[in-house]
Amino acid sequence: MGLSQRFMIKGVEKKKVAAVVLSILFIIGLSGCASSSGLVPAAPGKGKKRIISIATVQPEDHPISIGLKAFQDYIQKELGEEFEIKIYFNGIMGDNGQALELLQMGTLDLVATSGSNLESFDDTYKIFGLPYLFEDEEHFRTCMKDDEFVTTIYDCTVRKGIQGVAWFANGVNNIYSSKPIRTPDDIKGIKLRIQSSEANVKMAQQFGAAAVVMAYGEVYTAMQNHVIDAAMNPEMALISMKHGEVAKYYSRTEHQIFTDVMVANVDFMNSLDDQEKKVMEEGFRLCTDVEVKEWDRQIVDCIKEAEAMGVEFIEVDKTPFEELQKPVREELLKSYPQLQPLHQRILEIQEKQENQEIQQIQEKGEQE
Repeated sequence: MGLSQRFMIKGVEKKKVAAVVLSILFIIGLSGCASSSGLVPAAPGKGKKRIISIATVQPEDHPISIGLKAFQDYIQKELGEEFEIKIYFNGIMGDNGQALELLQMGTLDLVATSGSNLESFDDTYKIFGLPYLFEDEEHFRTCMKDDEFVTTIYDCTVRKGIQGVAWFANGVNNIYSSKPIRTPDDIKGIKLRIQSSEANVKMAQQFGAAAVVMAYGEVYTAMQNHVIDAAMNPEMALISMKHGEVAKYYSRTEHQIFTDVMVANVDFMNSLDDQEKKVMEEGFRLCTDVEVKEWDRQIVDCIKEAEAMGVEFIEVDKTPFEELQKPVREELLKSYPQLQPLHQRILEIQEKQENQEIQQIQEKGEQE
């Protein structure tokens, strides 16, 4: 066994140990809370409330957290005699990977996480990493409202004990830097921070940049110390992580549109009766609707605040960026054949939407 393999195995073992420890601490803490409140986790039908636990790494004022609170209020209003919802914010239950392990173990019932974190459970989630997959954020949201497309995404991890139940808007990935980026040539040679994924590595390389895989929390210091020159995130990062203090140019390359997802433990979902499941599904839809509206509200304020701190927003011609990335998209679709039907469905949805938009413009012109 090579050295890198031994380190990899040790890393996996450490993650499993951490998940087990978190699980034990969670159960102890939950028992303490239940004892003090008079509520004890129990199976339905025993006259005691069943606690449904939800974890997210986001703070309480994040759009996703606000969506989760709306879900909590709705479920406790409709099923308050049977269920109590407990939400664990700020990564209290560990990072995304640890929370997903606890979900699989059944310690957590629901987890809100980035779709990129689910790539390790099924390659289907790689679809969101394809560069220039969606025309824009509006087209992305239309696709996420398509039952055929979303069901394929949600169901791909069921055999791993995880079921998708809701999606969240997470903005558009653009490139921000310490220097202006207006054309693909401006990216050549820069050190670009990316999340760890095959698509991101290939995309950075196609731009001619040096791909630097780095944790989100390390970006500010790395950019401040010129370890990296640029990063890729929605506008929210400029304010929530204060990246606007060290990167004064935000270029709207719009090269990726990711989604965050709420996933459920399959055994938990199977434990619900038909009426409970119906109410939960209504709650999941409400959770998405509230989060999307809150995201749109916060992003407007975020852009204004970033401009006030001196960030320049640059509107680029996306065509040369997209043309450069076409080989990457085609290579990934060829490497992962299961993505091809999803890609085709996205093209069909977007074409239909564009035809509808053209028809509306024509009808409006005739009326005028």
